[in-house]
Parts: sequence; C-alpha cells; structure tokens
Amino acid sequence: TRACFNSLEDKELTTVIDAFEEKKYKAGEVVIKQGDEGDVIYLVDTGELDCEKVFKAGDPPTYLKTYKPGESFGELALLYNAPRAATIKAKTDCLLWALDRQCFNNIVKDAAMKKREKYEATLKKVELLQTIDPYELGQICDALKPEKVAAGTKIIKQNDQGDKFYILDEGKAYASKVTEPGKPEERVFEYSKGGYFGELALLKNEPRAASVIAETECKLLTLDRMAFKRLLGPLENLLQRNSEAYVKYIKK
Repeated sequence: TRACFNSLEDKELTTVIDAFEEKKYKAGEVVIKQGDEGDVIYLVDTGELDCEKVFKAGDPPTYLKTYKPGESFGELALLYNAPRAATIKAKTDCLLWALDRQCFNNIVKDAAMKKREKYEATLKKVELLQTIDPYELGQICDALKPEKVAAGTKIIKQNDQGDKFYILDEGKAYASKVTEPGKPEERVFEYSKGGYFGELALLKNEPRAASVIAETECKLLTLDRMAFKRLLGPLENLLQRNSEAYVKYIKK
C-alpha cells in the first residue's frame, strides 16, 4: 500500500482494513475528477487506472501515471481538505477498496501528515525539486523509503550497477572516485542534508560513476529504479518548468 498507511501501528491498520468498502468500476469510468471535492481514499485491488492532470486552464490534460494493484490514491484531498488534484479513470475493469473521510481523518491523517511534512521539508532542500508541482512532490514523498546507515558504510560503490536514488535526510557523506587505474580513491564531493546522489546511473543505465561513503551515521530517503523512472526520469520533463536549475544540472 501507499506510504500514508506505513506510519500506522498494527492495531490501527486492522481498524482501517475493517473500515474499507468494496467498489467496482468499469473500464472508462471516472473514479475521481480534478476540481471535485474529495471524501474517499481508494486502494487498488485489481485492474489499472490512469491519472491525468490539467496544469494550466485551457491546456489538455497531462498523463502522470498508471495506478496498479497495491497502490492507493485520493488521499491528498483528505489530507489537505482541498479539491481533487487530478482526474483518475479506470483503464480496465477495477476492484477498489474505499475508505471514507471520517475513518481516514480519525486514524490515518495524523500519522500520514507528520511523515509527509517531514519528507517535504527535506525534498524542498533538494535544488532540482524546489519548483515542482505540489502534487508531484506528494507523489515523491509517498514513494520514498527510509534507510539508516552507520558511519563508514559505503552506500554505493564505483562501477556497481545502480538500482536506487538517494537523498540525504540527516548526517554527512562524501563521494570518492578512482580517477586513474591503480591509484587510490580521491575524495571529490561532500553531501549534507538535502544532497542527492545515484541518479546518473539510473538515468543512463550505466555503472556507478563514484563511491559514496557515510562520514557520520546517515538517514537516507531512497527511490528504487522503477519509482525513480516514473517520478523523476527523464529529468528533462520534470525540469522544463525550471530551466535555470536544468542548465546547472547539465553543466555538472
């Protein structure tokens, strides 16, 4: 399930599961519509649904993603008491489980809000993500997985195949690189809170360009390859609303 349920204790999770109601939709049916008031969050049991968003009045909708079994949607309207941020339509016949606002607010909202606010604060320190749409930021928050590593841990190793993108939430780390065969690694870059690494290997499908070592105990937020490609890659699409930051990225 989505990260908004990950903060729940076992007892709370059992209560939530008991409160879900079964909902069926045929292919082509709209489940939620951008701009409408939202009072339900949905969990996908079977089938797939497409998510589209109109970013500017008069523009055609932009495809964002396809929801698949195990994913949930609709929590943004409930978390922030705001209109639906996007339109979600059944791509195939679907079986969904619906949780109403009252149950969501009583059990899920507090835990989810605390986690989302913490992650959003970190993501807003990441230069390349500072101007993205709040909906996209929320999607990234929900996909992040926390990891803790001890000082001295080699988080990624030069020349290994990459399968994760990392954002440094707490602690310090540094990059080191073998620039000439036979010579020791050289320290080439330092990371602090809000720093990120590992994206180039995922974007280019190439081995890691450098090693990254935890200088202190570190708390990391990670995206696996699939989530990274869906949410952040290709970066050109994400960064077209922030050309200055994109130019800086290319120069690096």
